Amino acid sequence: MPKAPLEKEEYVEQAYFFRVFRERLDANVPSQEILRSVKEEILATTKLPLAIDFLMGEMILNGRMSEGMARLGHYFSEFQTFIVAMAEDDYSRFDQRTAWEILQHEAEYLAKQPTPAGLFVYQFECLSRNQLGYDRGMRAMSADSLYDEHWSEWILRTRLKLGTTDFADLISLRSQFYVDEYRRTNRDPSFEPPEQVLFGAKAGRIAFANRGRDPLYMFAALQRHLGYPKVPRPQPPNSQERLIPELQAKMLQMEKRITLLEREAKDQLDLSEFYVKPETPSSSPWKNAAEQELNGLDGQ
Repeated sequence: MPKAPLEKEEYVEQAYFFRVFRERLDANVPSQEILRSVKEEILATTKLPLAIDFLMGEMILNGRMSEGMARLGHYFSEFQTFIVAMAEDDYSRFDQRTAWEILQHEAEYLAKQPTPAGLFVYQFECLSRNQLGYDRGMRAMSADSLYDEHWSEWILRTRLKLGTTDFADLISLRSQFYVDEYRRTNRDPSFEPPEQVLFGAKAGRIAFANRGRDPLYMFAALQRHLGYPKVPRPQPPNSQERLIPELQAKMLQMEKRITLLEREAKDQLDLSEFYVKPETPSSSPWKNAAEQELNGLDGQ
């Protein structure tokens, strides 16, 4: 049975916490130091400072925040824990800064007037864009407090139909748009769907219009027309350092030094190549200058 949603002020402070954590990570501040400082900034009337205290202890013991969030299942959702766990996975390419931005946008949406449909589309697009895996990801989604038992059951069943059924069809068939179209085409105004309607008529119409197309187009249309939250895009790695000539020179010097150390360790270092070679008389600049002056006098 899904737990009750948190109060609005909890989501507001969570969004602030996730945003500050990401920004200070960009400034290369250690995670433990971030937790220690941001705890003093969080509203004391919420439960988040207590949760941060617990996360600090887990960071000291295990070095991972996701394990602490999993122990606080009554406060952090399974989807939040899943996102952080994927970012902390040693074999995952999922960027930690993107993970915190995903949680920030989700908390901001939950602090307003969220709908189960809007939250589902946002969470599913997060899994899709970042290739986090639908099996574990949708299991975590189904336990969210905003979903009732009908939603949770549908999410778990949809998880098994991905790849065999068009995702747009899965949404449109559980929408009010499908019910209205069935009543109109079959002239049966008394028709009632066998299962509960989960999406509204507009969402179903947008899904029906995007059948057979990339689901990302449907997500973008739902965001434009229904105000669903936008999913953060993974940022490309910063390549500014490659453009700094000084850094290139330093790297070249380090490579040369490492090469010399390796040759010395193998007893293959030949110092003669570093000796200054004496200049030959013919190449002496003084002699060349003198010869030019004598040639000029002879010409006169």
